[in-house]
Amino acid sequence: MAMPKWERKARIFLCVFGLFLSVYALHVELSRERDPEYRAMCDLGESVSCSKVFTSRWGRGFGLVQFFVTKDSPLNQPNSVLGLIFYTLQMGLGLSLTKKAAMFLVFASWVSVAGSLYLASILAFVLGDFCLVCVSTYIVNFALLFTNLRRRTAIEGTKEKAG
Repeated sequence: MAMPKWERKARIFLCVFGLFLSVYALHVELSRERDPEYRAMCDLGESVSCSKVFTSRWGRGFGLVQFFVTKDSPLNQPNSVLGLIFYTLQMGLGLSLTKKAAMFLVFASWVSVAGSLYLASILAFVLGDFCLVCVSTYIVNFALLFTNLRRRTAIEGTKEKAG
C-alpha cells in the first residue's frame, strides 16, 4: 500500500505548521522569562495574549506536573517542548505504513486532542484569554487525528483484503 498523496501533503503541512507553532511558543515563553516587558506578535490585547498563557502555570507540564515535581524540575517542561516531540514523532512515524505505526499515531493523536480540550477549557474558563497560537495547535491536533484515523482505516482495509 502506498501512502496517498493527499495524506503525505496534509501530514507534512500539519507537522511543519505544528513545529513552527511550538518553536514560536517556546520563543515567546523564553523571551518573556528573560524580559517581563517583552511583547509578542500574538499579544493583541488584554484578553488576547499568548505570552500570558505560555507563562502561566498551565504553560508547563499542562499545569499538572508541578504537583509531582518542583516547578523548576527538568521534568516540568514547557508544553511547546512536548509539541516539538509530538509533531516530530507524527512526521517520522507517518512515513511508516505498518499497522503498529498507524495505531500509535492514532493513540498519540487522541492524547493530543485530550490535552487540547483540557488546555482549551483552561484558556476559556480559568484564564479567560484567547490565544491564537494555542487555538491553532488545537486545530492542527484535530486535523492530525482525522488524518491518522483515515490512515488506520485504510491500512486495516488493505490487510483484510490481503488476508
